[in-house]
Amino acid sequence: MYVHVIWDDEPGGNVEHIAEHGLEPSEVDDVLLDDTIPTAYSASSGSPCKFGYTSTGKHIIVVWLEVEDDPRTIYPMTAYEVPEPS
Repeated sequence: MYVHVIWDDEPGGNVEHIAEHGLEPSEVDDVLLDDTIPTAYSASSGSPCKFGYTSTGKHIIVVWLEVEDDPRTIYPMTAYEVPEPS
């Protein structure tokens, strides 16, 4: 299934926000677009999220907003490294 990911590289956009957490959009896409990783829901916001490993070996959480259903369009709100599962 095709997913359109909105990357906003304007000042204050999500590209700048994830960069503040030491991540690149491609690393976020590694987790966000991996169909083998189940979707969970953020305890704080209720937004959909995924936990997974980037191609660079970082274990991250990605939290996004569903913008549109057809075509499926999502806006990554935040992503950051989290401790590895034990």
